[in-house]
Amino acid sequence: MDLEKESANIKVDTSMTTDIADACNRLLATQEKIAKCEEHLKTLKETEQGLSEQFIPNLMQKSGITMLKLRDGSTVEVKPFYAAKIPASKTDDAFSWLRENGYGDLIKNTVSLLFSKSEDNVATALIEDLKSKGHNVSQRQKVEPMTLKAFVREQIQNGQQVPMDLFGVYIANKTTIKNKE
Repeated sequence: MDLEKESANIKVDTSMTTDIADACNRLLATQEKIAKCEEHLKTLKETEQGLSEQFIPNLMQKSGITMLKLRDGSTVEVKPFYAAKIPASKTDDAFSWLRENGYGDLIKNTVSLLFSKSEDNVATALIEDLKSKGHNVSQRQKVEPMTLKAFVREQIQNGQQVPMDLFGVYIANKTTIKNKE
């Protein structure tokens, strides 16, 4: 194949390049506004957290007030809030402590066994066997999102029909602009 001959036959309509460039610039400007809004939202959430968890509780504590009713009828009250997360590096120690102190029931065990795509019958038989022995077995089946996306794309590109609603298929044209670095 002679690329020079091929490229000579290609005709490019340059009359629309200004419109394309303008649309790309509008897209970039919109993306920039979204980024600024997201940063502003992050700042607002930090301010909200500071007011809710520090500033107002401190003022109420200094005033000796545990509850306050405002003119509009709303009430302001500071109540304890609790959160917990065991660090990954402390999991064994935390679980040992829970067990040793009679709280082992807080620990939930999920047992999983991976089967290949062609072993559905083996998996089903094992589940039935475990259930017959009195085990509370649950089975979670799913198709990975990227696998489903690839399957649908391949089928549509090959002209095959797929149930669009069943798979929640959305098809659109997406423009991506990468800035020079």
